Amino acid sequence: MPQIIVEYSASLAEAFDWRGFALALHPAAAEVIGSALPDFKTRFRSITEAVIGNGAATEAMIHVDLAILPGRVPEVKARLGDLTLAMLCDHLKPGTELNTQVTVEVRDIESYHKRVLAR
Repeated sequence: MPQIIVEYSASLAEAFDWRGFALALHPAAAEVIGSALPDFKTRFRSITEAVIGNGAATEAMIHVDLAILPGRVPEVKARLGDLTLAMLCDHLKPGTELNTQVTVEVRDIESYHKRVLAR
């Protein structure tokens, strides 16, 4: 827990500091939701096939799906969403000449099973 998936337009590959984003988000989000830092997992997917708005090449997107264990009050989820959105914007270099939609969805994990295998 938390499971984080970040999808971003391939046209943002040079402008989006994805590793820096994850390394900044994990400890900050851990503090907000009271989760252990080693439990954070973030995966990134560069999207080469997407249509945004009218399909113009000047359109781009970054979307974060942030799944957490249930039990957090709506205010905590809102704080987590706001934090994630701000950090995304902070890790996107200006001057891309792209209209970039940046979105975050915070949701509860319905069913989750985990085992950590030591070396």
